[in-house]
Amino acid sequence: MRTSSPTKFILLALSIVCLFMLNLLLGTVKIPFHAIFRILIGDEQVSEIWRNIILSSRVPQALTATVAGAGLAVSGLQMQTVFRNPLAGPSVLGISNGASLGVAFVVLMSGSLGGVALSRLGYIGDVAISVSAIVGSLAVMGLIMYVSQKVRGNVTLLIIGVMIGYMANAIIGVLKFFSAEEDIKAYVVWGLGSFSRVSGDQMLLFVVLMLCMLPLSMLLVKTMNLLLLGDEYARNLGLNLRRSRLLVILCSGVLVAIVTAYCGPIMFIGLAVPHLCRAVFRSSDHRLLMPGTMMIGASLSLFCNLVARMPGFEGAMPVNSVTALVGAPVIASVLFKRRRE
Repeated sequence: MRTSSPTKFILLALSIVCLFMLNLLLGTVKIPFHAIFRILIGDEQVSEIWRNIILSSRVPQALTATVAGAGLAVSGLQMQTVFRNPLAGPSVLGISNGASLGVAFVVLMSGSLGGVALSRLGYIGDVAISVSAIVGSLAVMGLIMYVSQKVRGNVTLLIIGVMIGYMANAIIGVLKFFSAEEDIKAYVVWGLGSFSRVSGDQMLLFVVLMLCMLPLSMLLVKTMNLLLLGDEYARNLGLNLRRSRLLVILCSGVLVAIVTAYCGPIMFIGLAVPHLCRAVFRSSDHRLLMPGTMMIGASLSLFCNLVARMPGFEGAMPVNSVTALVGAPVIASVLFKRRRE
């Protein structure tokens, strides 16, 4: 018997709740469930160490994974719709590479020019990395938006975005060559991606920004459905193709910029989740795909974060190692399916 869409949404919501609680429950320090519940309702009689672990580490990490996964998944869906390419992802236009370039300039040049490695500056260094990532990604996004006004074809814009990404990686390679070893290590650690960097006021700002952007992206549902019909049909229905494409790219780019600035470049979630969502809902209607993609992205990020800091590991594995193990088989299955078709 085929499961209805409302039932699927209920199951996805339950999966998010369950995975969120598992992220609070499991870790290198074993904390009973009843103690976690008492901490969440504000009981101060619980062990101070347990309260710090839950409120300062596990809750911010789980919240960050939830909203970051939803944002990356929506961004991937938007890119695949605009370019009508199943292998288009959030980093396809070089926006993630722009964020990486901004961070590379700040991190790799800090030791050479200022004499002090940014990784030693604590909170100030974290803020500088976040700001540089946002500036770098928005600069590339501005360039892409300018180019999109000059070119008509989606394929041309896609190729230009890929070339921008290659140029950014080349500049990063040059900066690494002339940088100190400590600065290179700090940049490599940032590039591995992590949901644990965001805490305190930073976490609150990140969650608020994402909770503002995700509902705004829902306003583009009708536009994205029309874009699926093809350029000529959409134009005949009164859609301004250039403005619509610009709006979708802008929304996707801002989502990627914010997530990359706070969490580093998180791979495969934006690329794989839209395909999982289409397989779950068996539909191309964005009225189902947009909320479904958000929920599956949140669930998958929580699962990857759970695996990355599974009990028994010293510290935590890089999130990108886990997302690649989950996302790569999905992408491979899409390639094989397209080849059979």
